[in-house]
Amino acid sequence: MIFGCKKTEPNIEADYIWDSLYVTATAYNAVIEQTDSNPSITAFGDSLKPGLKCVAVSRDLLRLGLRHNIPIKIEGLEGIYIVNDKMHSRWIKSIDVYMGEDIKAAKQWGRKRVCIDYGIPKENYN
Repeated sequence: MIFGCKKTEPNIEADYIWDSLYVTATAYNAVIEQTDSNPSITAFGDSLKPGLKCVAVSRDLLRLGLRHNIPIKIEGLEGIYIVNDKMHSRWIKSIDVYMGEDIKAAKQWGRKRVCIDYGIPKENYN
């Protein structure tokens, strides 16, 4: 069972087929003002902790394969992020990058159009 974004890093080349997509990227923090009364729990039920590389995705992206625990590379950010949250249904072609409680970093990131690469497990690829 996987909790939060503490997934053992997959063998990216062997386990995934990568695809690309342009999305609108914003950032969010685990604070009540930006989420709900329990800001450290995602829509998938994962626990958030500062320092984790996680993203929320708009619900239309779920249908494209960006489901729970899918790895994502985000233009302008280092490393691999993991899908572990869903955004409100009003958002389309969007991701929200988790930035812990660092509101200044989230504001500095702002809102931008970026290219993401996302991995689809080979066993799920059609």
